[in-house]
Amino acid sequence: MTDVERKDAVPPPAPEGGAAAASEGEGATTAPRRGPVAQPGPGRFMGGQPVEKSLNFKASGKRLLALLEPDKFLVYVVVVLAVLAVALSVVGPKILGEATDKIFRGAFGPSGVDFDAVGVILGWAVLVYVLSGVCSIIQSRIANSVLQRAIKRLRGDVEDKIGRLPLSYFDKQPRGEVLSRVTNDIDNLGQTLQQTMSQLLFSLLTIVGVLGMMFWISWLLALVALVTVPVSIVVAARIGKKAQPQFIQQWKTTGKLNAHIEEMYTGHSLVKVFGRQEESAEIFRQENEKLYNASFRAQFVSGLMQPAMMFIGNLNYVLVAVIGGLRVSSGALSIGDVQAFVQYSRQFSQPLTQAASMANLIQSGVASAERVFELLDAQEQSPDPDPPARPAELRGRVAFENVAFSYSPSKPLITGLSLTVEPGHTVAIVGPTGAGKTTLVNLLMRFYEVTGGRITLDGVDTAAMSRDELRGAVGMVLQDTWLFGGTIADNIAYGSDGVTRDQVVAAAKAAHADRFIRTLPDGYDTVVDDEGTGISAGEKQLITIARAFLSEPTILVLDEATSSVDTRTEVLIQRAMARLRDGRTAFVIAHRLSTIRDADTILVMENGSIVEQGTHTSLLASGGAYARLYESQFAAAPAEVD
Repeated sequence: MTDVERKDAVPPPAPEGGAAAASEGEGATTAPRRGPVAQPGPGRFMGGQPVEKSLNFKASGKRLLALLEPDKFLVYVVVVLAVLAVALSVVGPKILGEATDKIFRGAFGPSGVDFDAVGVILGWAVLVYVLSGVCSIIQSRIANSVLQRAIKRLRGDVEDKIGRLPLSYFDKQPRGEVLSRVTNDIDNLGQTLQQTMSQLLFSLLTIVGVLGMMFWISWLLALVALVTVPVSIVVAARIGKKAQPQFIQQWKTTGKLNAHIEEMYTGHSLVKVFGRQEESAEIFRQENEKLYNASFRAQFVSGLMQPAMMFIGNLNYVLVAVIGGLRVSSGALSIGDVQAFVQYSRQFSQPLTQAASMANLIQSGVASAERVFELLDAQEQSPDPDPPARPAELRGRVAFENVAFSYSPSKPLITGLSLTVEPGHTVAIVGPTGAGKTTLVNLLMRFYEVTGGRITLDGVDTAAMSRDELRGAVGMVLQDTWLFGGTIADNIAYGSDGVTRDQVVAAAKAAHADRFIRTLPDGYDTVVDDEGTGISAGEKQLITIARAFLSEPTILVLDEATSSVDTRTEVLIQRAMARLRDGRTAFVIAHRLSTIRDADTILVMENGSIVEQGTHTSLLASGGAYARLYESQFAAAPAEVD
């Protein structure tokens, strides 16, 4: 994400590889869309991908449970407390049934009601329910802590995974879609686990405990109560099967809508300039309508679960009441046992209803989990060698040896490229859009891996070096500037540890940024956001150039680094950069040929190959591709285009 990369292990790809590749037109099959280029059709932001298949619910559930593994001791504590809470709550109706029998027998017996005995029984009932409540509260607190830590670890895993993903992954994914997985889906998963896991455990334990007590009181009534269970299972399975694809579509559509919103917000100025507000709003309406329909269907279908289960539970209640009454009249059961059994029948149907009502949350959460797991399962960049190789002395000699590369195997971009750059030399790379200029730098930085040949730094294959060490030797200034939320001084010092304010100011003066910085309300302590609100594009670029001045790298990469500044400032910066490049190997990508006349070597690239190389004077004298490019910028008439 930075314009200057010295010590960051893995640079975020959007501005460096993605934007650069897009601006160069290289790798069109994989380069991301930048800016609000309006195209018809609401599905274009996902590349026209088909709707995902249904989730593997069982496999995803196992992975979710695996998130709790580091806290398994606490999980055992949660289970034990839940068992105690449920056991105590299940004993309660039986105790109350004993009290009912005491009152019934006393009311119709000669000795009357023994209120002392009834009071003792009720006291035990109160104690049992209080202990059950205490266990439930402690269990809930520990369970919440365990689940929150699990989600925290998952967020950390996702963050680490993003750092290990290759640039090509982000080139193929809209940023809004990736953000949706990292934010919306993880938040939804966390809420699902928070609202369902503990309750689901209680429901399952309650079913087991209540069923045991029901068989203890009357096996006949227990069988009657169990008649409705298969019906409940069939109904829940049928509704769940219908609801699951709808939740998948709901979260997929959410990702599409986020991608569109992010793209339109980032390029809102261009949307207005080209008068595409209505088209953008229409695409938003279409995507929003899709999300509404998917959400409505998902919630409606899953919402049928609870009323269906309540209906089945009420049927169970009626059957138990009728048959229980008949058993009391025949003397086979006491009135207290029937009272307890009626309570148990309610307790038995209630967890089934609760589990059914949680089905929509569980399915939505698992759908989000699957999207997060897809990100975690994405193919990573190749690991650094262990142990990594390193140059004996870092001088900045770079050699491309018969390098080949392609974004797509069927469309080679660079073939058989060889180039040697001596320490302290400045190499300018020019050529038409799509020639492979930025790709060459991306290969040097190992944002992409070569498909043939090798690149060496001071005689060591860069593929044998760690990415940290390789990129720590390189400073980059890109055409697409990047600032983070913080002060201007912090932005200039980004990537350079232990620098003083005087060094920051000296770098700003060298980049000719000091004057405009001092005109800001708080000078170097002025706070800017990640969009650089309040300062112009040229001023943002001056800040990033000052960042490069401060980093003092061995190799300097300048990719259209002065494209947003005025001509006079550009001249001053070019002089400052000449001082910065002194003694350093520099790669300069430029379209304005006037900025690279003093380069030691100028490479002219066409279709991924170096077609010419030499100095400015020698290339003009040869009358080749460089001369045509030069004439197209400075001659009165347009040059002939091949």
